[in-house]
Amino acid sequence: MKLANLIVAGAMLATVPSIALAQQSSEGTVSMINRLSGTIAIKQTQSGTVGAGGGGATEQQFAAPADMLESLHAGDSVKFTVNDTGGKKTITKIELQ
Repeated sequence: MKLANLIVAGAMLATVPSIALAQQSSEGTVSMINRLSGTIAIKQTQSGTVGAGGGGATEQQFAAPADMLESLHAGDSVKFTVNDTGGKKTITKIELQ
């Protein structure tokens, strides 16, 4: 019984980091909002030393609930949290900077 409990506890500890990695917090600039399809494109701020990445900031599209998109406009600087489930990235929290 103790061995079974240890195995279950180990399995639960192994899944906790993957859940934490599924939610990512980032900063960027809104480049496009499509309120009809519920998507937003954000040009993410490059992190780290300038020039270390060999490229510029990346732009990605995310799904977002309609109520989150109402107060945003292209050019707004935002801080946002993304949940990645099954390859679909959805914004769960977004705030103006």
